[in-house]
Amino acid sequence: MSRSYAIIGAGALGCYYGSRLEKAGCAVHYLMRSDYPYVSKHGLRVESMHGEVVLNTPSVYDDMAALPPCDVALVTMKSTSNAALPALLPPALKDDGVVLVLQNGLGVERQAAGIVGEERVIGGLCFLCSNRIGPGHVRQTRVDRLMLGEFATRGVSPRMRTIGADFERGQVTVSLSEDIGLARWQKLVWNVPYNGLCAVLDADTTMIMSNPATASLVVDLMHEVTSAAEAVGGYRIGESFVQKMLDDTAGMDAYQPSMLIDRREGRPMEVEAIHGEPVRSAEAAGYPVPKMRMLYEQLCLVDRLCD
Repeated sequence: MSRSYAIIGAGALGCYYGSRLEKAGCAVHYLMRSDYPYVSKHGLRVESMHGEVVLNTPSVYDDMAALPPCDVALVTMKSTSNAALPALLPPALKDDGVVLVLQNGLGVERQAAGIVGEERVIGGLCFLCSNRIGPGHVRQTRVDRLMLGEFATRGVSPRMRTIGADFERGQVTVSLSEDIGLARWQKLVWNVPYNGLCAVLDADTTMIMSNPATASLVVDLMHEVTSAAEAVGGYRIGESFVQKMLDDTAGMDAYQPSMLIDRREGRPMEVEAIHGEPVRSAEAAGYPVPKMRMLYEQLCLVDRLCD
């Protein structure tokens, strides 16, 4: 049976995954704001490492009331917009539908769980380099991995396998995590130092790593994150994982993380989900994270100044 998907927040991430699901033969409906007038007339173009997808007549909406209830609702908007979820999620879902939260940070599934129930929420982590380069035009250049995990339970559920198979038919590399909490802390090993330092210093990853002082600070922050993960959840993230994050970054071009792009474009940054929540969780567990705390407080100031 072909499943239907609602894309809640059809920016670069949502449009990219929507296009892959359409390639897999799924029915996809996009809730779109700024690009709606253009895409409704001219269609959607997605360039990627898998080739180009042109959707001449995608199912796009600027009104949630018009979007049909779907089997799966993908939350792909930034966590800074989550206050809108109570109005968006219930009409997006069939009675037995599930929510897949594809957002950065820690604890981002909780708000969706409070609206539709914990048992109807799956968490997802995206490892993807994609950008919106014009109205209705998205470009994905490298890395295309998606990790799924149940929010309320551990283990790999049948519905995770089913949804994962849809993405795999669209050529997305999918892994199924038995513990989404561990996966989120692992992603924070990269996101905390690079998203945070790039946004505070208005610098890309190459600039950060070419300076010995900031390169050293990246490593220190990564180690604080791994120690916090063990203090909070008992998760052991080894040194080999830290080294892999450093090696992966070294293999990138001068990459601009999402928080740096948000700062430069004058949008709210995902400070609380990516930095505030890990800091508060670590400190509540009795583990001080001074460098993470300092970076978080700097980001709060930058975010206010850019507002």
